[in-house]
Order: sequence, then structure tokens, then C-alpha cells
Amino acid sequence: MKLKSVLTMAAMIFFVAANAQTADEIIAKYFENTGGLDKWKAVQGVKMTAKVNQQGMDIPLELVFMKDGRQMTKITIQGKEVKQGVFDGTTLWSTNFMNQKAEKSDAESTENLKANLGSDYPFVFLMYKEKKFKLELLGKESVDGTETFKLKMTKNPIKVDGKPEESVEFYYFDAENFVPLMVESEIKSGENKGMIAQSKFSDFQEVGGLMIPFSWAQGAKGQPSGQPLVITNIELNPKIDQSAFAFPAEK
Repeated sequence: MKLKSVLTMAAMIFFVAANAQTADEIIAKYFENTGGLDKWKAVQGVKMTAKVNQQGMDIPLELVFMKDGRQMTKITIQGKEVKQGVFDGTTLWSTNFMNQKAEKSDAESTENLKANLGSDYPFVFLMYKEKKFKLELLGKESVDGTETFKLKMTKNPIKVDGKPEESVEFYYFDAENFVPLMVESEIKSGENKGMIAQSKFSDFQEVGGLMIPFSWAQGAKGQPSGQPLVITNIELNPKIDQSAFAFPAEK
């Protein structure tokens, strides 16, 4: 009996060790299951054509994320194009919805963006080691009935009202397929300060040999989710002129 117990315990230890995951291994599996690390490394930028339904009306959007940190969201409302969250590598700016004029963001917002430049999804998983972000596996958690691995990503500190604060994101990876299903982060300022922002990813489709989500649902934890961002087309390594990101010259 003693020998049997020892063998049973040894088998259990072996099983646990064989099935144990580290945070780095989960990211490696993610790349392996979504097209391969080499293909992901070749991606220098992503352009997404999308739409979101607001009060029964589909609003077209174009989102651009470059590996070097340049980014832009272009919204078309009643035939007019409005740019939001545009960063050209130096200046962060947006179009004022009321007067249609381009306005630079405050210095703190700009510096916070620069502190973690190019670390948005999907590039964050390629660059977290290079940027010395801390990645931890916290365990398993259910997300909408699916078992996931919960990972904590601690980025470079940001400033809120002049005071340094941690910049932390929690990623939830499908425990079977190793794709990210959700990301959470605390809202640090504004009327929703203290709430947990959630982005949920679904409808993964192949683009250039890579599996990328075509549906992004954004909202606050514990609150009804807003209308999902429905992506209709994704272009890898788009050719976009630098002038598209530049703050408009005053007329």
C-alpha cells in the first residue's frame, strides 16, 4: 500500500509539473497558435476598418496602430471625418467634436503615452521583455463561462495629477486555445475614475496567416457592455504617410 501511495503521489506531481504553465509559456503558446512568432515580428503596423452601432446608426471607423507607437482613430460622422487619439511620435492630439478643430493633449497625457510607447495589443506581447515590463501568472479564472489564465502586466509607471502611479493591465487567455479573451485596467482619471475598463475579444479570423479578433466589446466591469466594435477588414503593414498623423498646421 505504501509503495502504491508513493507511486500515485509521484504520478500526480509529474502530471501537475507537466501541465504547469508560466506566463512566458502562455505568451509563447499564443504566438504558436495564432500564426507563429516570426510572422508576428514581421508586423510593423495594423489598420482596421470597423463600425460601431450607436442609437441604431452604424458609425464607420478606421484604427491604425504602428509598432513604433504612432496611432490614430478616424471616425466618420455625417460625412465628416474626426480624428481621435492621434500620436505622430511626438505630439498627441484629437479633433474637438464641437468646433472641429485639432487640439493637442495636455503634457501629462502625452508623457504617459510615451512612457509605454507601442505597448498596446497586439504589440505588447512582442515587446514586454524588451521594455522590461513585469508579467505574472495569477492563476485561472472563468470569463463568460470559459476557463482562462489570468496574467498581470505591470508597465512603466504613469502620472496622474502629477503623482506617479502603477500602470497595470490584466489579460485573460483562453486556457485551451491560448488566445486573449479579455483585458482589464483601472481608469485613472475622469468621471469614471476608479472603475475597471474591460475589452473583450472574439470572432478570431485569419489575416495574412495570423489569427486576429474581429469583434471588440468595450465597457466597464459590472456595467452593461456597449455596442461591440465590429471589424470588417484588417490590413497588416499598411502604407500610411506620416502626414496622416501630424498635427494640422494652423491656417
